Amino acid sequence: MQPVLEIRTSEEFTLWPVGAHEPYAFLPLSGSMDPADVGTAVLSLVEGNDVDEEDDADDADDAGGDDDGGPRAENGPVRPADPLGALLHGLFVGEYLYAAGGFRVTDTATGVTLVPGCCNGLEEWRDWLRVLDGDGYASFGHDPTPEARREGETVRLTPDAGVDGAPVIELSVTELRRLVAGAEADLVAFLALADTWAADHLPDHREPLAAALARALDLAPEQRPEA
Repeated sequence: MQPVLEIRTSEEFTLWPVGAHEPYAFLPLSGSMDPADVGTAVLSLVEGNDVDEEDDADDADDAGGDDDGGPRAENGPVRPADPLGALLHGLFVGEYLYAAGGFRVTDTATGVTLVPGCCNGLEEWRDWLRVLDGDGYASFGHDPTPEARREGETVRLTPDAGVDGAPVIELSVTELRRLVAGAEADLVAFLALADTWAADHLPDHREPLAAALARALDLAPEQRPEA
């Protein structure tokens, strides 16, 4: 089980180094990523939470604008004029942050793999805990439609519940609990690595970036790296 982030890429991006990846591929998050891939992950999270400038400008017009001339959502913060501040704006001020992706599970014996579907996000990773300790069921997006269902002490993972006779992955509740704990540990390790990366590449934004990434990955405050 791996936490994976759906990659968003920008051509000719130069504000920090990023890796070469196909758009909409999944990038595993962990504490052992190279700096360029950390940069790719941060960029994907930033772009996935970008505030629409046109909507900001419309809101600013409706509210009478602001003294600095920058776009301002009504009763909201101004989008900075500098390119880096403007890019990070949505991630820093968004009320609800989205991290497209989820947990990918591969049965190494059969090769069957469950991947997160469209509209699923890592900010929802705790849905796996519902399978273990809640109502015993969770789904993880659509097209495909992956789901997990607990039956007694066994959990059945279906990579695409919309396909009749789709293959399944069966594992014990104990094993799934171990896997989820491992995936959570990978997220925590990524957060610490991203904080170290930010010290080198975004030192002036290190603290708000750490807080925003923790929110986007639904990690508790005590799991955030120290500034």
